Amino acid sequence: MLAAPCPTGWVSSPWKHTKPSHYGTHPFKINSIIPRPRASQQRRPGTPERARVAGRTRAGGAPAMAAPTRVFAFRDARWAPDPVLEPSAAVRSPQPVPLVIDNGSFQTRAGWACPDPSVPAEPLLRFRSLAARSRGARGGAGAETQVGNDLGSPEPLRWLLRSPFDRNVPVQLELQELLLDHVFQRLGVSSQGCVDHPIVLTEAVCNPLYSRQMMSELLFECYQVPKVSYGVDSLYSFYHNRRQNWPCSGLVISSGYQCTHILPVLDGRLDAKNCKRINLGGCQAAVYLQRLLQLKYPGHFAAITLSRMEEILHEHSYIAQDYIEELQKWRCPEYYEDNVHKMQLPFSNKLLGSTVASEEKQEKRQQQLRRLQELNARRREEKLQLDQERLDRLLYVQELLEDGQMDQFHKALVELNMDSAEELQSYINKLSLSVEQTKQKILQSEVNIEVDVVDSKPETPDLDPLGSEQSLEDVESINEFEPLFAEEQPEVEKPVAAVQPVFNLAEYHQLFLGTERIRAPEIVFQPSLIGEDQAGIAETMQYVLERYSKEQQAVLVQNVFLTGGNTMYPGLKARIQKELLEMRPFQSSFQVSLASSPVLDAWYGARDWAVEHMNREEGWISRKDYEEKGGEYLKEHCASNVYVPIRLPKQPPRAAEAPSRASGTGNPGEQP
Repeated sequence: MLAAPCPTGWVSSPWKHTKPSHYGTHPFKINSIIPRPRASQQRRPGTPERARVAGRTRAGGAPAMAAPTRVFAFRDARWAPDPVLEPSAAVRSPQPVPLVIDNGSFQTRAGWACPDPSVPAEPLLRFRSLAARSRGARGGAGAETQVGNDLGSPEPLRWLLRSPFDRNVPVQLELQELLLDHVFQRLGVSSQGCVDHPIVLTEAVCNPLYSRQMMSELLFECYQVPKVSYGVDSLYSFYHNRRQNWPCSGLVISSGYQCTHILPVLDGRLDAKNCKRINLGGCQAAVYLQRLLQLKYPGHFAAITLSRMEEILHEHSYIAQDYIEELQKWRCPEYYEDNVHKMQLPFSNKLLGSTVASEEKQEKRQQQLRRLQELNARRREEKLQLDQERLDRLLYVQELLEDGQMDQFHKALVELNMDSAEELQSYINKLSLSVEQTKQKILQSEVNIEVDVVDSKPETPDLDPLGSEQSLEDVESINEFEPLFAEEQPEVEKPVAAVQPVFNLAEYHQLFLGTERIRAPEIVFQPSLIGEDQAGIAETMQYVLERYSKEQQAVLVQNVFLTGGNTMYPGLKARIQKELLEMRPFQSSFQVSLASSPVLDAWYGARDWAVEHMNREEGWISRKDYEEKGGEYLKEHCASNVYVPIRLPKQPPRAAEAPSRASGTGNPGEQP
């Protein structure tokens, strides 16, 4: 039980206190209730930090203790196929016991609701609510459908995976039928003809009538079940964790894979009118974390998969009590080094190079040298031929001047973009010098073994009017080989050493998780981080509470209950307590509790209800009810939705339409 005191720095008021928050700006400071760091973050004086041997040794041979590192390897666990279980005799005698199915959008859990101690009181099947249909084998076999754990790993089949859920509502009934077939087959229940066990099935909060109608039609028409009961998974979890006499009141915060719900419960019944849903959950957090790390490590884009992001969320993420303050802590280098988690990606531990014999290396260098010599000689010959053609063209124009053909001479100067005969003579001299130098280098290269490289600076002016394609690119491409030639000194032989890696290959394949550990889970409190125009948990919770009177608010906050797989982050309970402390009146009290098993308590609660109501009519929809009242019909119970029947608009009676037709003007040409 927590009470809201009046700490130093708060503004005392008869109802509310005010403090700075990331949801709004407040002018008052508070320093006395800064959340203490977690036990793993506290450093007691005199306590040595955990260190590991890094493989290095001191001068005396003793192992040197390296700085504490947190390197974690991805498990990349493959799903083991579910075995076919043989049902116990207790599930059929003296009468068939109910089969409890927690039909979640992330995972399906199924087991028996049997009071006999020989039957395990836990779900016997747990598999992802996914199915993949292959396109057929090469041998002509038909398409094969795999469900749940039979997939092995979701990543190779990510583009083929299909789910029957849209958010948390099943809409693809053919895929839902595949999941139910898998459940019945692996539990040893024959689905041929009929399934003679009652079914307890979970559904979404305020489930659409059409979805329930299709589900009832599937169960009663396809599987011929005797009776069905529908309930809300979070209310089953609340029912299983009740700590006071039932019925009781409370505020249920359920956060799952696709959605987060705020559910007020008054006197053991759901107040459906004031339920609120946030379309954010673990799926959106995984996608957001994947986007962050792919932008941070573009070189490992393909290795950053959704399955690995879900593993990071489950094992390395936490909720910050104060998000802004926690970000400030991460700016400190010491705090970063103490709390960063390094995720090791798989990599091939091969050397960047291999040690070869000195003779082999020398032979390779000689071959490379010969290839470069041939390339250099070919480039010189091409350059000499091109320069010679340019020189012949300029000499022809000069002969026109000597022969007195002035009209043709001036026309040729215009084509060459020259102004006078002096400029023409200057170009001829430079080009002649370049041709002679190139010939001398070709002759020298034939005599000497060493290869001379053409100078990087152009020896002739750029004669664009001559259609010159020879530019600095050709000369620069040759200069790229100068370091190779400079190393090849025949009189000096360098010792051959083993190739050493330039960097730590293992560290290159590591993902450093800093602020990403808190940024991804924070979206349920601040959906604007991913661009969603929705309210977070704190604002939605305050909105729901304000719809009740002060007395009812005090009753609800005495039992704030957290359930769902997305509530397992460390620090979530403390964050909810902090948010309630800000929004509740001065010196009021509240209590926040977490489900004993947030993932499985929905199934355990459904089992508890099924065992207690096995021989009752309350909450069960029989086949007669289905045929008389339709598939959308629901029998309410303590953990169910509220049934709202379909109200169609009344049509006017036919007797009232007859006088109106008689008073109207008929068509004389109308046939009777």
